[in-house]
Amino acid sequence: MNTTPLPPSLMSAVSVLDSLVRAGMRHILVSPGSRSAPLAYAVAALDAAGVVTSHVRIDERSAAFTALGLAKATGAPVGVVTTSGTAVGELVPAVMEAYHSGLPLAILSADRPPRLRGTGANQTTQQPGMLTNFVRAEVDLTDYPEREPGKQTEAFSQALATLCGRDAQRWEAASSLPVGPVHLNLAFDTPLTPAPAHAELLQRWARRLAEAPEAAPLAQPTEDLADWLGVNTAQLPEVKTVVVAGDGAGEVAQRFAAKHHLPLLAEPSSGARFSNVAIEAYRQVLAGELGEQIEKVVLFGHPTLSRPVTALLDAADKEQLYYAERPAPWFTPGRLKRRAVNSLTELAELAGRGSAQWLDAWQQAGRQARAEHLAAVRDYRETGVATGRAAGLSLALQAWETAQVRGETLLCGSSNLIRDLDLIAPSSQRAPVVLASRGLAGIDGTLAVASGVSLASATRDGGQATPVRVLCGDLTFLHDVSSLNIGPLELKPRVVVDVLDDRGGGIFGTLEHGKLGQDPGFAEAVHRYFTTPHAVEIERLVEGFSAENGFTVNVTRA
Repeated sequence: MNTTPLPPSLMSAVSVLDSLVRAGMRHILVSPGSRSAPLAYAVAALDAAGVVTSHVRIDERSAAFTALGLAKATGAPVGVVTTSGTAVGELVPAVMEAYHSGLPLAILSADRPPRLRGTGANQTTQQPGMLTNFVRAEVDLTDYPEREPGKQTEAFSQALATLCGRDAQRWEAASSLPVGPVHLNLAFDTPLTPAPAHAELLQRWARRLAEAPEAAPLAQPTEDLADWLGVNTAQLPEVKTVVVAGDGAGEVAQRFAAKHHLPLLAEPSSGARFSNVAIEAYRQVLAGELGEQIEKVVLFGHPTLSRPVTALLDAADKEQLYYAERPAPWFTPGRLKRRAVNSLTELAELAGRGSAQWLDAWQQAGRQARAEHLAAVRDYRETGVATGRAAGLSLALQAWETAQVRGETLLCGSSNLIRDLDLIAPSSQRAPVVLASRGLAGIDGTLAVASGVSLASATRDGGQATPVRVLCGDLTFLHDVSSLNIGPLELKPRVVVDVLDDRGGGIFGTLEHGKLGQDPGFAEAVHRYFTTPHAVEIERLVEGFSAENGFTVNVTRA
């Protein structure tokens, strides 16, 4: 039996990964690099033992967004391994999105030892603190594991607790802070590789970890839900209240709206748009007379999609209630005027109930507005001639209906198309699962996120990837086209991408720039700097990637 101890660098990697696996990490992304070799060899042993599923990506940016998709789909911690230097900087966009979306990414960045920092050594920069503004916890592990538990051990324990939404002092209790990404910076000195004799040692470690019990789940409070379900809404006062369901609001938003007979203004990625009280084309209804009559707003989730909703939430004469079941990652306490309520029972008493007339008026107005969009879609499909947003509305409706029939998850890029979907999606008891990166609503990483969502259920022992359909514009697609580069040794996602190619940034035509672009004095500036026209033949570009990368791309030209 080999008794040669692991080199300190590999011992540090093993110790950190061991703790992450015990905390619930089951997927990890790895990008190539020499300084991160100790982590790569340890991950390889874990993957071979079936402890984790690893995914290799050449591009760290793509790796990070793939990890973000995995975290979005599973809710569990996902690791991202990078080498030192600019590799860490490539993670910033995905880490920013994870921070504002409350997603548990564990960034494991390899670094040079402290004695080489500031010396001009190759690929050496100031990695500690590089992600400070966008992580919930960070620790510079320069000598880990410590001989005696000290500051690094304490900081690492705090980072693990933050990643998992747990109290660092009582692991079984929920944290009072938002969940989000953490940065674990590991300073590795040479040697960076194991000796041949260490293979058996790594394998034994991985097998023992495979037999370790799962982390105990957090206890979910049920008393408040039971109390709220027992509320007799008939005894509540009638109030002209609406429920706004932003990104990630969840089923509770539609249940609350339905029980209280309130109009539900649900964004496509809210997880709440599967109810008869969901108002179709609500943005148009909100901008009319009914919107002016609103007395109270009950908010679930993170609303980012429409300016009418933003204006409603900014209105000083509307009482605003925000359901804060857990700490929200997307705003700083004290920065919003709305009242945070963490009890559904209390929220029920404050929100009141809607009258039959109030709900019916919203439903009728929504159906009428959507009918106009359906008519435009029918004309476009019959004639092939698009007016206004008919092409986008048609593609959005097609993607929604196809995803529902085929059981696909629908991932929407931050293009005009998610707004088209918001207008054309029906109100019904059935809807596909719809996801989007609405933390910061950037267009970057959309294809990689889709890959991650799909791979959440894939395993090397036969677990099938989840079918995912992406709805996006051409700029969103081109921004992340490198994420189609998935190597032949990797698990493949099942992703269909529906792209609307309108040769540039069509979304700006719906903003102030659209009107300004009609002015001769600004037309050229708007066209060049906002529309950003391109001449890429997307189909030919896609042909350059492997036909077996797990992606199918359909292009619709407008």
